[in-house]
Amino acid sequence: MTELQSFDAGHQTPALRLAGLRKTFTKTAVDGLDLTVKAGEFYALLGPNGAGKTTTLRMVAGLLQPDEGSIEIFGVDARRDPVAAKRITAWLPDEPMLYDKLDPLEYLEFVAGLWGVEPAHAQKSAIELLEVLELWPHRHELCEGFSRGMKQKVALAGALVHEPKLLMLDEPLTGLDAAIARQVKDLLVARCRAGASIILTTHILEVAERLADRIGIIANGRLIAEGTLGELRELAGQKNTSLEDIFLELTRTMERAA
Repeated sequence: MTELQSFDAGHQTPALRLAGLRKTFTKTAVDGLDLTVKAGEFYALLGPNGAGKTTTLRMVAGLLQPDEGSIEIFGVDARRDPVAAKRITAWLPDEPMLYDKLDPLEYLEFVAGLWGVEPAHAQKSAIELLEVLELWPHRHELCEGFSRGMKQKVALAGALVHEPKLLMLDEPLTGLDAAIARQVKDLLVARCRAGASIILTTHILEVAERLADRIGIIANGRLIAEGTLGELRELAGQKNTSLEDIFLELTRTMERAA
């Protein structure tokens, strides 16, 4: 059961709509992907290594150009107007990228400035994020001395400081200890409840099972299953099976059919 409150987004513009999205490197990474994330939704995008998850999110973030297909973020055509799309989007990769010679407060004020956030509002937002993530006592310490977990928290704060409507996180909990992971999860849930839409990739299936409103499973660059946990259980024909069992069965079936 999700920790988030239920919502009715049926008449709202989707947070994200992908249609026929395709990207090929030496082989096809994303293969005509159609996917819709509702406004205010916590969506978990799952798949085995090489399934196309990160490539998909990098295209949505504007870091890769798709070969074909369309990307709409709250109705904004991200291919035609990438600047407008990026203003309401944030992307957090699995490896935190910081300016090591800045302290957390300086880093957040710098990032907010890049987004054109009014300085007084940026400072207020930065202080709130540092306090929530328990980084306030370290606000004047250089990021270069931080542990991976602390760097990940600073990077998350940087992704949130301009209050994006769509937040995409690629394996944000990898390598974090239980206490830091809990802080990150609590902050994400709070942001989603406040109206943000979140897309999360994770190999920790218990996290997706507990937090996500809906779950999409991709393999070989295609969406092979999607729905609530209950709907995925119905698809698997087992009412009490775990998400892990569903995930393994669906991806094995896909591999056998390939």
